[in-house]
Order: sequence, then C-alpha cells, then structure tokens
Amino acid sequence: MVGGSNPSGLTRKGASQKRLFQWKEQEERGQKVQWLEWAKWVNPLNSFIHFPIHLLLRIDKFLWCVRLCKTRSIASEECTRERVKVNGRVAKPSAEVKVGDRLAIRQPPIWREFEVLVIPASRVGAKLVPELISDRTAWGELEKQEMARKVQAAGRERGTGRPTKRERRDMDRFTSE
Repeated sequence: MVGGSNPSGLTRKGASQKRLFQWKEQEERGQKVQWLEWAKWVNPLNSFIHFPIHLLLRIDKFLWCVRLCKTRSIASEECTRERVKVNGRVAKPSAEVKVGDRLAIRQPPIWREFEVLVIPASRVGAKLVPELISDRTAWGELEKQEMARKVQAAGRERGTGRPTKRERRDMDRFTSE
C-alpha cells in the first residue's frame, strides 16, 4: 500500500489482482475528510485502470454509478418508494453508503442483495461493476426471479391486445400456484 494507513481495511489480496491506494486529507465544507485519491487496479495483463474513489456516497448516486439503475432520478425514486435497504433499513435517497454496507434492492418478486466493495466517484463501465459490488443474493431467489420472467414472457404474444376477464382469471390462477 502506498502512503498512510487504511482505516477501512479496503485492501484485498487476490491471485490475479492487487489494489494500491493513496490516501489524502481534504478540507471539504470546513470538515476534514479522508478520501482515496486514485485506485490503481492491476489485472492479469498488467494493464492499469485509474478512477477516483471516495469513502462515502449518496445511495441514489451509488445505485446509478454501479449501474443498478439506469438514471439517478430512477434511483432516487426507488429509494422514496422504499425499494432500497441499507443494512436492513429502508434508505432515503440522501442516505450515505460506505464500504462493507449490504444493500437490498427490490426487483420483483425478490430482493436482490449486494455488498459494497469500493465506492466510486463517478459512473463506471459495466466491466468494472463486479469489482465495486458483489452479489449476495441466494441462488433459490435468483431462480424464482427467472421463473417469473419466463411466465410473464410466455403469458401473451405481443400485440394481441388486452386479455379478457376469463383469460385474466386463468392467468391469475396459473401464476398463484
């Protein structure tokens, strides 16, 4: 590790990847804030990826940065509709996330669970997302979500119009079993 101590224990040694962090102290709004200036990721091909990292980030911005929501306004709306939990508690859009927090996001019919590994400063590419969060959702829950997608896709052909009352009752009976 380069320079300073690491109070949050962010270093993880892996066979193929190593993380090097530089710590800096910065005056922000009259408060001393310690943040990671740059993270250097070394992959098996020995190429480097640089991006700024912070210690805390708003939950709505974090969901957008790690591509769990398409836009930041959608992420904020998910929080206000109580579809996002941080460490088991419903989160407002302004709640802050830190490394080690466990997120639960409602993706009907299940709650997807993630663990925060690194807090990015801005939106990252899709290939870097697995380095920032890890999916902790149980395998059975993921299978349940996949079955719900298949049932929904098999229910009706596109463009055939609205189902009749009888068809709706048949579909409800089928999906409830």
